[in-house]
Amino acid sequence: MEKSKVLVVGGTGYIGRRIVKASLAEGHVTYVLQRPEIGLDIDKLQMLLSFKKHGARLVEASFSDHRSLVHAVKLVDVVICAMSGVHFRSHNLLLQLKLVDAIKDAGNVQRFLPSEFGTDPARMKDAMEPGRVSFDEKMIVRKAIEDANIPFTYISGNCFAGYFAGNLSQMGTLLPPKDKVLIYGDGNVKVVYMDEDDIATYTIKTIDDPRTLNKTVYLRPRENILTQTELIEIWEKLIQKKLDKSFLSKQELLSPMEGLDYASQVGVCHYYHIFYEGCLTNFETGEVGVEASELYPEVNYTRMNDYLKVYL
Repeated sequence: MEKSKVLVVGGTGYIGRRIVKASLAEGHVTYVLQRPEIGLDIDKLQMLLSFKKHGARLVEASFSDHRSLVHAVKLVDVVICAMSGVHFRSHNLLLQLKLVDAIKDAGNVQRFLPSEFGTDPARMKDAMEPGRVSFDEKMIVRKAIEDANIPFTYISGNCFAGYFAGNLSQMGTLLPPKDKVLIYGDGNVKVVYMDEDDIATYTIKTIDDPRTLNKTVYLRPRENILTQTELIEIWEKLIQKKLDKSFLSKQELLSPMEGLDYASQVGVCHYYHIFYEGCLTNFETGEVGVEASELYPEVNYTRMNDYLKVYL
């Protein structure tokens, strides 16, 4: 079976660059959208040229030029969008509505994967303000996709390890603590930690798979479903040292939120749903979608014991 041709939108971003590499590694003809608004961003340009050196094809298009988007989309079978949806970087999720319009007008796309990759927004209808904005916007995009009868796959990648595992889930840092660690609640809520390269690998696996058509794919490999306490214990074993532990109640997490900037408020809300409510693991995936490691047992995903070794 011939592999689909792929267009990655947001290919220079945190998860997008990994999706480009995974697509090329799996042998897909891979296009990367190059926006003329790149200006003097030399890092992005050099990354795009690096993709080109490794076999990707660059296609110029702008979200302010519908015809250029339609042209780019007509080159491929699958469109994957990896635009940023986090407020402390850049937040452009609703720009995808222009991409949906282009896909609808092009009429040739066999699969669209919008920018999700985290918590399943369909399960977050009761999420707190202002953190729910991310979920609400993703659901607006989903509705547009489904109203346009565009075939889709939604990827729920859960917690990116770079943001949640390397720092033992501490807010405000990306490095593991050396002496003291803060634990949310009792630390025993199950969380899913995923290596970002594995998220990209699983994402590309889905695009030609009929089992994932019009489905949500949950990335919940068994050995990466850990409590925060279990994650800390892995780190303590690696460094052969016990950390001083303090516990943060739900009230202590939420009470200072009004004094925070907007992006921080959004982040606190997400931490609450993940570490206190258990929103990533309080349901069975088979009821609402399919689970990636069951579909693709051949993927040797990164366990957190191995992931954390790079921080030693």
